[in-house]
Amino acid sequence: MSLFSRLKQGLSRSRENLSQLLPGRDVVKLSEAEWVDVEDGLILADCGAQTSLALVSKAKKSSQPLDGLKSAMLQMFPDEEPLNLPQHGSQGGPFVLLVVGVNGTGKTTTIGKLATMFRSQGKRVVVGACDTFRAAAIEQLAVWVERAGADMVRQHDGADPAAVAFDAVQHGISRDYDVVIIDTAGRVQTDKGLMDELGKVKRVIGKALDGAPHEVWQVVDAGTGQNAVAQVEKFREVAGTSGLIVTKLDGTGKGGIVLQLVDRFGLPVRYIGVGETLEDMMPFDATDFVNGLIPDIGADKPEHENHVEDTNEKPME
Repeated sequence: MSLFSRLKQGLSRSRENLSQLLPGRDVVKLSEAEWVDVEDGLILADCGAQTSLALVSKAKKSSQPLDGLKSAMLQMFPDEEPLNLPQHGSQGGPFVLLVVGVNGTGKTTTIGKLATMFRSQGKRVVVGACDTFRAAAIEQLAVWVERAGADMVRQHDGADPAAVAFDAVQHGISRDYDVVIIDTAGRVQTDKGLMDELGKVKRVIGKALDGAPHEVWQVVDAGTGQNAVAQVEKFREVAGTSGLIVTKLDGTGKGGIVLQLVDRFGLPVRYIGVGETLEDMMPFDATDFVNGLIPDIGADKPEHENHVEDTNEKPME
């Protein structure tokens, strides 16, 4: 199955909900009442009132409402630059990735999948297990790390998370790793003590390696709705979130949350999850996402002609 086919399947619930309120491809003009229905459909898909209003306002200017809506969505996504990962054996030090998010978003599993992905690209990976107050989380992470063929730096239960992060980065430097992934404890964004600790972890990483972390990716559960917006707002303030990974898109009819987050914060979506397996975490492609989200009602041609085949030879970047 191609990446696009898996994405489309994962977004089926969101697409089915939207199809009841969106115009068909053969419709060239909508009344104001019909445009209100379109806006309501977007709000119900968790695009948010502000984003939905902006999308409809732009779509109204198009001669074809459905194409205008797709175009307006695509314009919301920032230009995404590829990751500048070091070559194996480079002297610049490892690429350090800090992964943050609240409990229940799929953060630990996502880190395991990222480690597997980087390893499949031939990179040496070490993971810092900084969720030191949840032994079960570390054990779960250890299973993923071993399966990926990566290494892990851990300390005793209850150890200082910042100390583990520092050791992991130092280990990555001294052993010439390509990638260091720092796991963090699941946070509740309203708990000041926990968020202060996360800020400390980030500062200590910078002391271990100048310029690190190079990326801070936040894992967001698509099904949490407006709470996801509050999470990103607070984590960006404390940890400097630079990219998003949106999980569990297959389990909700609220795929519009991706559009709301991008519109609100201007952050790139790096990966999305549409299932439990390794293959169900895929690099984010804005065009594929919009084509998978919006039903192409009445189209005469296939919905996606230039999809990328899922082959072992193509890395997930």
